[in-house]
Order: sequence, then structure tokens, then C-alpha cells
Amino acid sequence: MAKQYTFRGKTLEELQAMNLEEFSKLLKSRQRRALSHGLPKQQKKLLEKIRKKGKDKMIRTHSREMIILPEMVGANLAVHNGKEFVRIVINESMLGHRLGEFSQTRSKVSHSSPGLGATRSSKHVPLK
Repeated sequence: MAKQYTFRGKTLEELQAMNLEEFSKLLKSRQRRALSHGLPKQQKKLLEKIRKKGKDKMIRTHSREMIILPEMVGANLAVHNGKEFVRIVINESMLGHRLGEFSQTRSKVSHSSPGLGATRSSKHVPLK
């Protein structure tokens, strides 16, 4: 039997039945404070798109500061990282986090050997 996911002792069905105020009481203080101010216009628009388009359609957004709510679970989003849109499928373990946490803005830099002309000694290349 598969283990059922719980968030602070509540199942996903119980979380989805809660209103925003009740759910915010389960979050950490920073997220609770952000939700107590109400959602900004851009975040309300994103939530309406998720409700209207459903969970299957890809929805593109720049709203990296949006807190992941229970009704967003299963949604396909593409979050902008400053250069491109990173595809994300929202699951239960992402609840309470922000969208930007799953769309990294900095990529790993891997340096290789220096190229031609990088140093004085590498300027001279023998012809043979």
C-alpha cells in the first residue's frame, strides 16, 4: 500500500477543502505573513488561469514569488528564470514553497582548459 502524503498532519484532500486563511495557519511565518496581505493582481491572475485552463495545459508565468497552494497541485507551469521558461509540475511536497525556488536563475559554471591565446605562451602554435 502506498504511503499517503501529509502536510503538517493534513492530507491533500483536507488541504484542498480549506480556505486560504486556514491553510496559511499551517505555513511558516514568512509565507503566512505574505498571504495575510492578500494575493497581488499578478498572482490572482495566475490562480484564475490554473482554475480555468485546468492542470493539463502549460501555463507560462513570471510570478516567481507566488506561494504554492493546495489547489495548484498537479498543474503544469513554466516559470521564467530571467532567460528562459523552466517547466515545473507541481506536486504535494512543493506546498508552501515559492515558484522561484524550482526555477534556478544561476547555472553551474564548469571551466575547462584555457583556449588559444589565453596566455603568452599559448599564442605561439607550432605549424608541425
